[in-house]
Amino acid sequence: MAREQVMAMLQAKFRPEFLNRLDEILLFERLKPEHMGAIVDIQIKRLTGWLKDRDITIELKDDARTWLAQKGYDPAFGARPLKRVIQKALQDELARQVLADTVKDGDHVVVSVDGEALDLQVKT
Repeated sequence: MAREQVMAMLQAKFRPEFLNRLDEILLFERLKPEHMGAIVDIQIKRLTGWLKDRDITIELKDDARTWLAQKGYDPAFGARPLKRVIQKALQDELARQVLADTVKDGDHVVVSVDGEALDLQVKT
């Protein structure tokens, strides 16, 4: 049904000569909040990869995962804000703690939620 509606809209807006040059038209479903947890996991895996050289590991508690998923989701933009949320709420704080020597090479950082912000606890 959606495909027919989209095709009708395209045919109303574009000339057949243009539409004939398209190889394929792909329709995507809008990202839903329940998909965000898996995307958070992917982004945290990337962050973990960056920290591998310093042998720093991250453990994301369920409440932190949910918090990041909720803060990083926007109905209009999907998961695009998630990267910025992770950067501001987690990476920036982690970088501060590394620079302050609170987090050292080989440490294990447990991330949970404390009130309205993420809480990073260092386990050596």
